[in-house]
Amino acid sequence: MGYHNRETMMKPDVSTACDKATGPYGSSYPGGAALAIEGVSHSYGARRALDDVSFTVAPASFTALLGLNGAGKSTLFSLVTRLFGIQAGRISIFGHDIRLAPGEALRLLGVVFQPRTLDLDLSVTQNLLYHAALHGIDRREARLRADEVLARIGLADRAGSKVRDLSRPHLLLLDEATVGLDVKARADILSHVRRLVTEQGIGVLWATHLLDEIVSSDDLVILHQGRILAQGEVVRIVAEAKARDLYSAFMQLTGTTPESGSAVP
Repeated sequence: MGYHNRETMMKPDVSTACDKATGPYGSSYPGGAALAIEGVSHSYGARRALDDVSFTVAPASFTALLGLNGAGKSTLFSLVTRLFGIQAGRISIFGHDIRLAPGEALRLLGVVFQPRTLDLDLSVTQNLLYHAALHGIDRREARLRADEVLARIGLADRAGSKVRDLSRPHLLLLDEATVGLDVKARADILSHVRRLVTEQGIGVLWATHLLDEIVSSDDLVILHQGRILAQGEVVRIVAEAKARDLYSAFMQLTGTTPESGSAVP
């Protein structure tokens, strides 16, 4: 699994392009889906954060995960990356169950979280120890926790590797990756990620609460209060809701209003 900063995503990529229709494995990629979420539920005590969530992300596709803050997007990402243990349901990456084969699954995965959190020139362990120190955790305890976490997410053998040297992903998760950026920077990152889909065959799950980051041809999952209210191509969701646009469809489905960015008044 690779962790990425937003800035590094904008650097030119010199790898060989993949067939958009088949993705990084060619026509025989295993498992059918880049990411498969099947009946996943998760609770924090009595509060249900995710309730029987199921959807897939196809290879070489851009899937938007749309939901307001608190919808469950970050909880879902934490489950996919094994930061949280799965309480109910199943998650697989290119056919590899993340509980049964975490190493095989997570080596195909890249993640971009909201804040810039990593120094690309430090090793994986050094990054963890640095952040542990910032939180007042002594070095011995931090080392124990770091080793435990890296073993759980299948990165124990890469503990000494620089973050920038981690493998290129075949599935990329981006959790509100444009938060705090200006309009041009947001557009640049979106354009770059969409090129990764078309030119390199990467499957992308893009979590957002901004409507102007989604286009009509995207696959879309609407997550609200831990439940999926609609999924499919944007134009189909709008048509089935008998709405004039995605803004109206979202309001109708959730009874709330998302942030529209610059695209919707």
